[in-house]
Amino acid sequence: MRRYKKSIKSFRFLKKLNPVTLFHPVTHDLYHWLLALRWRYFLILMSIFYFSINCLFALAYMTTENGIANAEQGSFKDAFFFSIQTLSTVGYGSMYPQTLYAQILVTIEIWLGLLLLTILTGLMFARFSRPTAKVLFSNVAVICPYNGIPTLMVRTANRRDNRILEAQIRLCVILNEVSQEGYKLRRFYDLELLRSQTPVFNLSWLVMHPIDENSPLNGETIESLAEKNAEIGVMLTGLDETFSQTIHARHVYTLVNIVPNHRFVDIFSHNYQGETYIDLTYFHDVVPVKN
Repeated sequence: MRRYKKSIKSFRFLKKLNPVTLFHPVTHDLYHWLLALRWRYFLILMSIFYFSINCLFALAYMTTENGIANAEQGSFKDAFFFSIQTLSTVGYGSMYPQTLYAQILVTIEIWLGLLLLTILTGLMFARFSRPTAKVLFSNVAVICPYNGIPTLMVRTANRRDNRILEAQIRLCVILNEVSQEGYKLRRFYDLELLRSQTPVFNLSWLVMHPIDENSPLNGETIESLAEKNAEIGVMLTGLDETFSQTIHARHVYTLVNIVPNHRFVDIFSHNYQGETYIDLTYFHDVVPVKN
């Protein structure tokens, strides 16, 4: 039995959709960039921004001399915590503005705090409400006989305790080609599947492409595909039963992730009540095909 670690190049084929790498500054689409940012980086960025704003206003309050009542003159600590109270609009305790200059700064910071709170609330809601797919793809694709025909197989599973309705899956091979005129192209060829859609996807799905005379992979070898820098792309879409919104998931297999003459280990079992379930412990495992 062979086990494989998950490839770190899962989305490499998506980056190859553009023949030229383009640089997009963050300001080009800041909203989309903040939504697509990973949670830990998003929280770190918001924390840095929050403390930076308070530090900036703390320095401004320090220039007011006696503008903040009961604050030690020249104390950055008192000015910083006064800024936090002002930005969060929680109200003042022993420290409060007592000069016109300080009150102008307080007015600006309160207005800025309300604006930032509105923006942050919208971002948090958009990130939480965005439906995401928890679809698991096998670490490798296998090639083994099925009904006497060599068949490329990929295994997927729904990791959530719900259903994906009207699920559709596509398999394609992406490879380099040179036209008769000498143009270098990155081409996509759809691979015909034995079953490309299912009304309900809640457990596992074995995606199968027969390599027959109509297959773009017919007559190809690992060596010939390597010369064309070939990859196998998988794209799944469906309707999330919980959110009633369309979700999608994608994965890619490079040639090092394609294992010929192997099949997937069976992961279906039945409990004492006769219910079918899957054991994801062996989800990525493959075994050699017996001759």
